[in-house]
Amino acid sequence: QVQLVESGGGLVQPGGSLRLSCAASGSIFSINAMGWYRQAPGKERESVARITSGGRTNYADSVKGRFTISRDNAKNTVYLQMNSLKPEDTAVYYCTGLITTMEGYEYYYWGQGTQVTVSS
Repeated sequence: QVQLVESGGGLVQPGGSLRLSCAASGSIFSINAMGWYRQAPGKERESVARITSGGRTNYADSVKGRFTISRDNAKNTVYLQMNSLKPEDTAVYYCTGLITTMEGYEYYYWGQGTQVTVSS
């Protein structure tokens, strides 16, 4: 069994910063890509940022230049540094990982989500 646990969400004023963390644990053989999605009320879930095992990154246009994704492979952890936050960044943020288990199965696993609210 594999679990992804997010942390770091909260309430922040416009222009502020937050850093999200997501730690993967369990029966993990290897982790390929990891990423962050978000879902705002009444909207579809959208991809925010993604990072491969080799460190290649890509971002949604709406967050380029403001958000930075990184990972610590030794800790099976991915981070999302969010700067210059805007009210439209308000959403539940979900971590995802393409993980191969010790049993040899490859799945996309999801975290439970963490709320980010940007408001004055």
